[in-house]
Amino acid sequence: MEPDADDVMGRALLKRRLWRWRAGAVIAVAVAVLFAASSSVPPGKGWSSAGKIVGPHLVRLDVRGMIGSDVSRWTKALDRAGRDSAVKGLVLAIDSPGGAVTGGEELHDAVEHFAQMKPVVATMGGMGASAGYMIAVPATRIFAERSTLTGSIGVLMEAPEFSGLLGRLGVNVQELVSGPLKGQPSLTKPVTPEGRVMLQGVVNDLFDQFVTMVANGRHMPVEKVRQLADGRPYTGRQALAAGLIDEVGSARDAQVWLGKKVGLGDSPKIVRIGEAPKSFVVRHHILGWLGNVVMSWLGLDVSGIAPQLQVPIDGAVSIWKP
Repeated sequence: MEPDADDVMGRALLKRRLWRWRAGAVIAVAVAVLFAASSSVPPGKGWSSAGKIVGPHLVRLDVRGMIGSDVSRWTKALDRAGRDSAVKGLVLAIDSPGGAVTGGEELHDAVEHFAQMKPVVATMGGMGASAGYMIAVPATRIFAERSTLTGSIGVLMEAPEFSGLLGRLGVNVQELVSGPLKGQPSLTKPVTPEGRVMLQGVVNDLFDQFVTMVANGRHMPVEKVRQLADGRPYTGRQALAAGLIDEVGSARDAQVWLGKKVGLGDSPKIVRIGEAPKSFVVRHHILGWLGNVVMSWLGLDVSGIAPQLQVPIDGAVSIWKP
């Protein structure tokens, strides 16, 4: 007896549902296994080279991308390494356009504190500009590639202002403030002349602090630093001629220099510090993948709905913007 069309369609539908349940079960098991594996790894072991090394060695701190307002992971790692008698020096590897002034200052101070105890070599990759340069200046020696973009010594404060758009939409914002300079800059009204003077004073003071850091770190007169600090970036070769770096060379050259300086030769043992916990990265990728699967099933473009997360930055910034 031939099965009718309804039976055939029903069986096909049942098979599809069974396949989806099986696929879901497999995914759930895989996620559980990965979560358990990542949670069972002790901090600093297995996921990075931050395990204990017996004997003298160097540490390496990588600062890549935007420097956020919270740099405590890096500053704590520098503090621990500075107090470790087996650590003989620091390789500070930078590839950053800068970021938050506060984060840059905190990291600068942590590097400076470390450099007062042990030698530091800074090596810059594609970019070490603005706050990315700020954190390098306490180093004993600074290396950069010929094509590295560095310098860009300056401070930027900007805020969007939508009063024109709100007016066209017929939206009025009523604001009560405790003083004429409170609430400036504002999203809903232009900066007043008095507010502009006040904000420029804040920027100028932060800039003066930056200039002082460079002058102290590079042993350079303040007036010479001010001549160089008009916001422009410099290539590695230009920075060398201006005295902003010490040598054109690679990260390997910087490591060899530091190894020889501290008596560990040209192939010193190096331990990476300050790395983000890998378990977080695993969870992030898993959740991101599952999110993409769900959004695909719904026929939606996740990139348009949830753009890539940015490093949190508060307040004024010291960043090179092409």
